[in-house]
Amino acid sequence: MVTPQIGVMLPISDPAGNGTADIAAAARHLESVGVDAVWAGDHLAFHTPIVESSIVLATAAAVTTRVRLGFGVLLLALRPPAWAAKQVSSLQVVSGGRLVLGVGVGGENPAEWAAAGVPLRERRARTDAVLRVLPDLLRGRSVQLPDPYEEFVPALLPCGGMPPLWVGGRSDQALRRAARFGDGWLGMWADEGRIGRASEQLRELAEVAGRPRPRTGLLVFVHVGGGRNEPAEFIAGQYQIPYEKVERYVATGSVDQVAERLAGLAAAGVDEFLLFPAAADHRRQYDLIGEVVRRLRPGVPAHGS
Repeated sequence: MVTPQIGVMLPISDPAGNGTADIAAAARHLESVGVDAVWAGDHLAFHTPIVESSIVLATAAAVTTRVRLGFGVLLLALRPPAWAAKQVSSLQVVSGGRLVLGVGVGGENPAEWAAAGVPLRERRARTDAVLRVLPDLLRGRSVQLPDPYEEFVPALLPCGGMPPLWVGGRSDQALRRAARFGDGWLGMWADEGRIGRASEQLRELAEVAGRPRPRTGLLVFVHVGGGRNEPAEFIAGQYQIPYEKVERYVATGSVDQVAERLAGLAAAGVDEFLLFPAAADHRRQYDLIGEVVRRLRPGVPAHGS
C-alpha cells in the first residue's frame, strides 16, 4: 500500500464561538508538523461564521513554502466564472503552482445562492459548463462559455496553469463528474465499504470516458486524544446534524487508534486524506495529527526538530 497524502483543514469557521482564528499561524503550524497540504472550505454564508476561501489560501500561500493549498471544495457556480478563474489562476501564480482545486456543487444552504443571485436549481449545469472550459481559462486562453452562460471570457493573465482538479460530493453524479473532468474524487461521510465501491465506480467510469482513474480522496473528521463529547458538539455546531448519524465516519481515540483507522481507509482505496479537526483547540490537534502522520510515515521529523 502506498502511503496516502495527508492534508488538514485550516480553522476558517467558528462553530464553538471562539472568534476568528489566526489562519497564518495555523498554516505555518501545519507545515511544521509535516502534513502535505492545507485546505479551506468554501461558503458565502453558512451555519457558522466562515472566512472566504481564496483569502484564506492566499494567506496560507504567503507564510508557507512547501505545503499544497487546497480548495475543499470551491463552489464554482456560486461565482461569476471569469472571477472564479481569475482567483484560482492568481493563487497559482502567487503560490508557485501549489494549488489543488477541489470543486463541488454545494446546495445545503439555499440562502447563499439567493444572495449571490444564482438559481439553486442551476448549480450543477453551471458547474459542468465551467469545468468544460476551465483548463483553457487557467492556461491563459480566451473561451466562449457554454449554456447557461453564453459569455465570452478574454484571456486571464498572468496564468499559473491548471492545478490538479478534485471533484467533491457523495452522489453518483459527483463520481461521474470526477471521472469526466477530475484528477481525483473527494468524498465525505464514507466508510471502507463505500470507499471500495466508489473506487471501483471511478475505474469503470474513467475507462468508459477514456481517461485515467481519478485518485480517491476522503474528508475525515478527527479528534485525536479525546472522547466523544467534543467532536459531537463541534459537528453539531458546524453542520447542525445529530452526531449519531455520522459518528461511524469520525476517527477518534489515541494517536495509534486514529492512525490505525486511517490506515484501514487507505487500504480500502483512499489515496489522499483531508483531515478536519473536530475540536475547539485546533493547535493541540495539529500537534497530535503530526504524531499520526509519523505513525503512518515514520520518516517525517518531529515538530520543532
